[in-house]
Amino acid sequence: MLKLISFLSLFCSLITLALQNKNQDQPYTSYFTGNETDKEVQPNYGITMMGGRSEHDEAMKWFLEKANGGDILVLRASGSDGYNDYLYSTLGVEVNSVESLVIKTDEAANHPYVINKIKKAEAIWMAGGDQYNYINIWGNSEMKDALNDHITIKKGAIGGTSAGMAVLGEWFFSAKNGTITSEEALGNPYHEKVSLGNNFLNIEILEHTITDTHYADRNRQGRHIAFMSQIVKETNAKTFGIACDEYTAVCIGSDGIARTYGLSPERQNAVYFIQTNCSNQILPEQSMGNKPLNWNLNEEALSVYKIIADESGKATFDLKKWRSGTGGQWFYWYIENGKWFEKPGTSPNCN
Repeated sequence: MLKLISFLSLFCSLITLALQNKNQDQPYTSYFTGNETDKEVQPNYGITMMGGRSEHDEAMKWFLEKANGGDILVLRASGSDGYNDYLYSTLGVEVNSVESLVIKTDEAANHPYVINKIKKAEAIWMAGGDQYNYINIWGNSEMKDALNDHITIKKGAIGGTSAGMAVLGEWFFSAKNGTITSEEALGNPYHEKVSLGNNFLNIEILEHTITDTHYADRNRQGRHIAFMSQIVKETNAKTFGIACDEYTAVCIGSDGIARTYGLSPERQNAVYFIQTNCSNQILPEQSMGNKPLNWNLNEEALSVYKIIADESGKATFDLKKWRSGTGGQWFYWYIENGKWFEKPGTSPNCN
């Protein structure tokens, strides 16, 4: 009997050691909470974008409900399990599981386990961090294809905060050469730090769109306009921007209506929907390297719908027409000799 017990003890030790070695060999890190049996349900399409600093509970509940009780996958290039309990139990929305995957290398971004988890998830959340890691590593991997299948074929929910929001538009600021201030970008819209790219994710409602985050909190209006000026010059096509202050969120349903969330009107946290004007002339008067940006166009270069958001999510904007919203106010933005200006505006009358 003693020999049998010793054998079983040795066997269990070997199994444990083998599992430890296997975990050490994995190129990714997984943090799992909930039911390990995958739940196959049909999710509801939805996009959630948050401006950073802190997640907005009501907007995150909206996002979780799109999973229809299924499985939530959190993708990140740093950090650990900070989302697991928050998404699984704190918000009170029933989901089957929450798994956080930390993907730091090319090997991890092409690993069958990671790809399988993306395929099985009903809702995928991209955490904050450094978006260049997402573009540089995830954007050249099987992860990218799996994420786009999740969006276009499965019609699942997807969202992100800060860096996770920054990569949701057709166009994105990659931060390849570090971040950039509005003063730097407006003084030289082709500064080496203005590193733009496109076609990481294929979200139809966000075509021709570039996002930005931590907006008024870090005075990013100017640099966002500089990004848009470069896109307009390259494409010669109408261009759009969506931006969020910290503590705010935008939730976009299959109807194309963007619902906005903020902490309270007193905090003046805002969401911004920005578009080039409706005339035949949309190109900046001056946009070149080592010269300040001039994008005036009779002080109406850009039309902006600004919403001071609150907890209710009642203030909205129509992303299918880009002409109407509720609970906000229209402005014109323009740039003169590298300086940003704002004045009251009206709803654009674009065809």
